Amino acid sequence: MADLRCPSCGSAYPGEERFCPDCRLPLVHDAEGEGVIETVGERHERARKIKPQLTEGRLVRVAGARNQAEAEFIQGLLLEEGVPSLLRRSAGFDVPDFLAAGPRDVLVPEAGLATAREVLLEGELISGETPAQVVTPARLLVGLVAALAIGALVVWVLSLLVG
Repeated sequence: MADLRCPSCGSAYPGEERFCPDCRLPLVHDAEGEGVIETVGERHERARKIKPQLTEGRLVRVAGARNQAEAEFIQGLLLEEGVPSLLRRSAGFDVPDFLAAGPRDVLVPEAGLATAREVLLEGELISGETPAQVVTPARLLVGLVAALAIGALVVWVLSLLVG
């Protein structure tokens, strides 16, 4: 079988190996035994940095950035640690006239959340406190209906006492 090499450290492995034990990156076929690995492009290089075990689960917000440049900086930090991420324009700032302006949310898969928080805490890009819990629409509706019912009950009792 053909020899395989790690694209990161360049170590050679037999054909039955699939991942580098040191870097945990997928091995690639050696280019004619020269130890030179041709890279396809920037997207290919970025994809090879992602650790497969950190790609599972639904996307969750890990950080917020004031603009696109800051968000891409955070995304680069996460990629260096193998955490895949996605940028999304924050709610309420999706004006088409200013596509590059406005705050961004940085989203990561649930499996990479702990690693991402650790990286961002090291870089002092987020605080150590747990993020505030977002209220779901159903829970908000139940709270509003309960408050309305209590208000109606108070008005009814007061109307009985006065009348």
